[in-house]
Amino acid sequence: MDGSTPDLLMAELKRLQAAHARGAPPYVDRMADLKRLRAAVKAKAEDIVAATSADFGRRSRHETLLSDVMTVLHDIDYTLKNLKRWMKPRRVATGWQFLPGRSEIRYQPVGVVGIISPWNYPVNLALMPLVAALAAGNRAMIKPSELTPRTSDLLKSLLADVFPSDKVSVVLGGPEIAAQFSALPFDHLFFTGSTAVGRIVMQAAAKNLTPVTLELGGKSPAIIAPDYPIATAAARLVAGKFLNAGQTCIAPDYILAPSEQIPALTAAIEKELRERYPSLQSSADYTTVATDRHFARLQNMVAEAQAGGAQIIEVNPAKETLDPAKRILPPTLVLNPPAQSKLMSEEIFGPILPILPYRSLDEAIRYVNEHDRPLALYHFDLDSERTRRVLDSTIAGGVTVNDCVLHIAQSALPFGGIGPSGIGHYHGHHGFLTFSKQKPVFYQARFSSLSLLKPPYRGFADKLIAFLTR
Repeated sequence: MDGSTPDLLMAELKRLQAAHARGAPPYVDRMADLKRLRAAVKAKAEDIVAATSADFGRRSRHETLLSDVMTVLHDIDYTLKNLKRWMKPRRVATGWQFLPGRSEIRYQPVGVVGIISPWNYPVNLALMPLVAALAAGNRAMIKPSELTPRTSDLLKSLLADVFPSDKVSVVLGGPEIAAQFSALPFDHLFFTGSTAVGRIVMQAAAKNLTPVTLELGGKSPAIIAPDYPIATAAARLVAGKFLNAGQTCIAPDYILAPSEQIPALTAAIEKELRERYPSLQSSADYTTVATDRHFARLQNMVAEAQAGGAQIIEVNPAKETLDPAKRILPPTLVLNPPAQSKLMSEEIFGPILPILPYRSLDEAIRYVNEHDRPLALYHFDLDSERTRRVLDSTIAGGVTVNDCVLHIAQSALPFGGIGPSGIGHYHGHHGFLTFSKQKPVFYQARFSSLSLLKPPYRGFADKLIAFLTR
């Protein structure tokens, strides 16, 4: 659906709602839908690679296959394996006062789900919530990002081949369309993007009392314990941070390291970067910054930090002269950036890594807790007691211990933020629950002891109430 207006968008929503009103799809239909989607994604894997790379300017083929294709396939596989169990009504305990009655929870689709997906992982972040919505028996309208137009066009074509238009609909357009989309009275609205835009989306949804799931961002810290192997930490931090050139919502946004270890850590990170990206100009593995506006923003962040006294280490192994028009931003380490700089107050979303010193673990924990709750936290430590302390003393959307970003790849774990980093969860069973109405049902038995409790309350009723309220 292109060139939409509020009236056309509303008409599209009503069409999907009418289809939903005909009844929820049974298990066999949901399984068939997911299998067709899996086959289509697998068949179009190289097309996805080409489209995303063209949208970015250059994007690592392997990273696209891993992050945008593999993750979707694996999530579908996990859902196919478990969906029958998730759909079954779940028997729960009944209070002894109400026996021999029984209680259960039934799972029903909420209706039509709206999905607004971003540009940084344009296939993953559109299809992962769709998988959960379909598994729960819903229909969906998707608004992909206008910043990745080729990938959005491909998604529209792929989904049109797999699903009838009254089951899954794709709406194309820019920010104005996104604003109109957010204001539709969906049964659930799922948004992935920045915290600032998330606030706008939530305000629009609130006018319709539409439940929302917001997958946002924030400044995800990495804490390195004093005795953790520096080379291992450096390798894993580089892998997590420079994936997709740092354009990842759960990328480590800054490092907290013991003061005395920062020189060694910096050297180890530089070494890793030189080995992985010997040429930034010609490397097919180093992704470019997606837009000119974003590229300029990142450059300004570094310049501001440098003007404020920060030490800037730009890792350009071949000493290449890089054309700004190609948006290749070298991996950049920033030591001791000013606390009030944009680098330390805004989500970076690029290949820039601030490194800050700490003198004690308590100081590092205090620093994390003095800022907004992050979407992710990373703790590198071989001491289980210290690790427990960090886990117990901090609050974050998710955590990976002794590595980066890998918690997002675990289908059995919920993914989501807290506070400014997000509201709600998805992935696997948690996505199924997000897009389901958990209907509580109590079944009364032929005999009910409560039938003895009726006006006029005297005699046995008085004694029974006295017992129940003892």
